[in-house]
Amino acid sequence: MKLYPTRDAVHLGLCGAAVVGAGIVSAEPAVVGWGGALLVGLAAARAATFASVSRIRAAGFEMVWSEAERVRRVSRGEEVTLRAEVRNRDTLAARYVGLRVIASEALEVSVDPPEGEVPAGGRLEVSVHVRGDRVGRHGLFGLSLEVRGAPGLFEVPLTFANPFGVEVLPRAWARELRGPRGGRTRVAATGGREGRARGEGSDLRELRDYVPGDPWKRIAWRASARRGKLVVREVEREERDVVWVVLDASVELWAGALGHAPLDLAIDDAATLVTRHVRAGDAVGLSIVAGRELLRVEPARGAPHAAELLLALARSTGAYDHDRSDLEEHEVALRALEHLRPLDPAALAVSRRDLDRICARAVANLGRGPFADAPLPAGASLRARRLRQYLAASGVSSPPRGEPEHAATGRTLARVAGELAAARPRPTIVYVLGPQPATEEAAVAVSRLARGPSVRWLLARFAPALEQQPADTLAARAVKEAALLRLDAGGRQAERRLRALGVKVQRPR
Repeated sequence: MKLYPTRDAVHLGLCGAAVVGAGIVSAEPAVVGWGGALLVGLAAARAATFASVSRIRAAGFEMVWSEAERVRRVSRGEEVTLRAEVRNRDTLAARYVGLRVIASEALEVSVDPPEGEVPAGGRLEVSVHVRGDRVGRHGLFGLSLEVRGAPGLFEVPLTFANPFGVEVLPRAWARELRGPRGGRTRVAATGGREGRARGEGSDLRELRDYVPGDPWKRIAWRASARRGKLVVREVEREERDVVWVVLDASVELWAGALGHAPLDLAIDDAATLVTRHVRAGDAVGLSIVAGRELLRVEPARGAPHAAELLLALARSTGAYDHDRSDLEEHEVALRALEHLRPLDPAALAVSRRDLDRICARAVANLGRGPFADAPLPAGASLRARRLRQYLAASGVSSPPRGEPEHAATGRTLARVAGELAAARPRPTIVYVLGPQPATEEAAVAVSRLARGPSVRWLLARFAPALEQQPADTLAARAVKEAALLRLDAGGRQAERRLRALGVKVQRPR
């Protein structure tokens, strides 16, 4: 347990040392004794603080979450309030200052009250305000505070390791899928464009004369008896689009201010397209592409399917895989060990260089993370994959790799476009969200795909990330303005190229 002096203690210590020095120089024993008394008093205050905090810890000083579940789902940009309690089982009150939450870098967190007193044998309710600006699974790892023992000249930092998970989903999660949904359930076809056509269905279209070859089950016997001739029921079926949303999730698209990166905005746009077409009754599929295809979900209908797609957008675009993460294996192990030590006493004796033992402790504590169902990320070895899985299960952030992969994404996009052109049921609308094709192979594949379904391209938006960058000087503002003009010119050039390929360029609403 480490003790740190407050500002008052530092001032008293300096004053006591100065007085002792002045007394020695002036050969005044009384002055030396007065300054020495100050230093002895500081030592006594330090010993008293150590004893009182040790007593509080031994009696039981802890933090617990008041939430019923270990994970809270929120939409991007939404602020939620979580409740926690700091409990003191000692017979003396405990004063604290500097209360803060240890959390993932992707979360903006504040605590109320930041300082106060936990009564003897009582508890103090704490409100934790959380806002997530980036989709994904993020962790609140616990509370940290400084306890002040009597007479308040020294502080002891205490950390309560109590993980809690916050899953941040696209904005469409709150807008489209939270409220109750009403209306009559309708039977929809597995392909085709929106509209009505003759065929098997539940709605009567008309009664017409019997034609040889009509099935007997469609003969309207009562109407035939009244008319004196055979008539059949002509029913209609409802047709809907088969929609594919293809998202470019190249790691370099995470660059930019948190919440304003091109991929942040593209994920929200993809979620809006998914919910809009699902509400219209269309079958919607999803493909997330990068240096490889990260995920593919076949087209289906209904609100549960839309929820599945929104979860996929949040969980499959992260940077835990070794080919998307900027962390090497030993760096992943160090992050895992740093997170493990407050949770697992056995991890305190583990060396930072012993990756095998770190992995063993990570596997043993995997179930303690709020996202224990996290899948194994891609990695060079099973040990590396297990360590990365621990980070994902605990909500510990993993920064995206710095090397661009847009050229590799172009090859992946070319392959996916060829597969969608031959897919069954045949797609009628294909949305692509990302920069313009990086390779000629991708451009040719997209051009061929556009001969069948309607291909609509939503270009990645780089300007919002640049606009968030500070520009304090005149030169910085000039550079920023020039970069924005260049982005605008590049966007117009990309639009012309895509239209030449037969693609419709669509701007996000």
